[in-house]
Amino acid sequence: MKRFLLFLPFLAACSNTPQITSYLSPYRIDVRQGNFVTQEMVAQLKPGLTREQVRFILGSPLVADMFHVDRWDYVYRFQPGKGEAQQRRLVVFFQDNKLTRVAGDVVAEDGTKADAPKPAAQVIDIPAPAAAGAATPEKK
Repeated sequence: MKRFLLFLPFLAACSNTPQITSYLSPYRIDVRQGNFVTQEMVAQLKPGLTREQVRFILGSPLVADMFHVDRWDYVYRFQPGKGEAQQRRLVVFFQDNKLTRVAGDVVAEDGTKADAPKPAAQVIDIPAPAAAGAATPEKK
């Protein structure tokens, strides 16, 4: 009991420290989740690529839904220790196990201003390859 009475003045002194706790905050780590896809990786995608070739370029998809077998979702989320979270999405569509189109909001990181406006979602259509038996213009 005597020890408790000895520390009582020190505990009372700690009650007046809300100003100090407003300056101090715990360290928070950067959290990266999902597949980081760059514009250079997306630029390598060509129509007609097989699933294995797309997997080699982009990596394994984060979401491969059994109800949508012709669609792969690549999602990336970055939560810095201080600041707001960033999220990117890329959706790859297949038909007959061949790449047909890509949709998403992936942009190249060029190291410019960090306060640049965030890109809006965009759809990137990849034209279908010409049929093998299609007539081609003759060379003279």
